[in-house]
Amino acid sequence: MVEGVSANVGEPIKREQKLDKYGRAYATGKRKSSVSRVWIKPGSGRVLVNGKDQETYFARAVLRMMIGQPFLVSDREGQYDVFCTVSGGGLSGQAGAVRHGISKALDAFEPDLHSVLKKAGFLTRDSRVVERKKYGRRKARRRFQFSKR
Repeated sequence: MVEGVSANVGEPIKREQKLDKYGRAYATGKRKSSVSRVWIKPGSGRVLVNGKDQETYFARAVLRMMIGQPFLVSDREGQYDVFCTVSGGGLSGQAGAVRHGISKALDAFEPDLHSVLKKAGFLTRDSRVVERKKYGRRKARRRFQFSKR
């Protein structure tokens, strides 16, 4: 049986809502070396990152815009409260991890949004990571400067 299709050929499978005992949806988001744990529940649109408001934690407007994209695409702005913890990497990677986590949690809370979020590319984990430094090199690929004398 092909995954994503039910026994009746051509009929898509029904996705189920996954909530915890407090009525929240949970998901883990990852980007570069950052990992975020995200919980969403219906509310006024408040976003808490590591116990701080998103304006305080992500000072750059681009990073806050990045976090809000899943709600913008799915027309759910201001309808969910987000609580997340994020660790590892820098602010850009952390914002990407939070966006990935929000998208997955939104998919768990409202399974009907799966196709919208998938089409926008928010459910796919961006697998690009920093290449390791090799011995005999200055960086991952940069060689030392050649000198004849």
